[in-house]
Amino acid sequence: MITGYRFYHSERVRYAEIDGQMIVFNSHYLTYCDIGITEYLRNLGITTPVNPGSKPEFDFALVKTTLEFKGSGSFDDILRIYVKVSRLGNSSFTTNFMITKEDDPTPLVLIESIYAGFDSSTRKSVPIPDSFRQLIETYEQA
Repeated sequence: MITGYRFYHSERVRYAEIDGQMIVFNSHYLTYCDIGITEYLRNLGITTPVNPGSKPEFDFALVKTTLEFKGSGSFDDILRIYVKVSRLGNSSFTTNFMITKEDDPTPLVLIESIYAGFDSSTRKSVPIPDSFRQLIETYEQA
């Protein structure tokens, strides 16, 4: 495990994700982040809006993300998507992702994403529920 991260999810690079340079096309790293945050929350038992038939207590939307490319993945590589929540605000939280190859801990991409609590019916920001906050704080501080 990489220091500072308690969770990762593995994902194999598919042919459709590579570009003419034979490396993962940059936009696919955001897809890997979506997969990573979904699996992180699933690991904590948090229902997300994408769970079929679910009624999530809390929905959120991506409001900002930055990517720092340090290397690249290639077809058939198994990538590790490391995920941690580094900040919980009143209505937003910051998540850090680090993507590496399975057999090499050197970061390929470092990503920071900020998500805001969101009510899809009113299209307004909402506070982070205490139950969500407690699950993440307990997990990250363990």
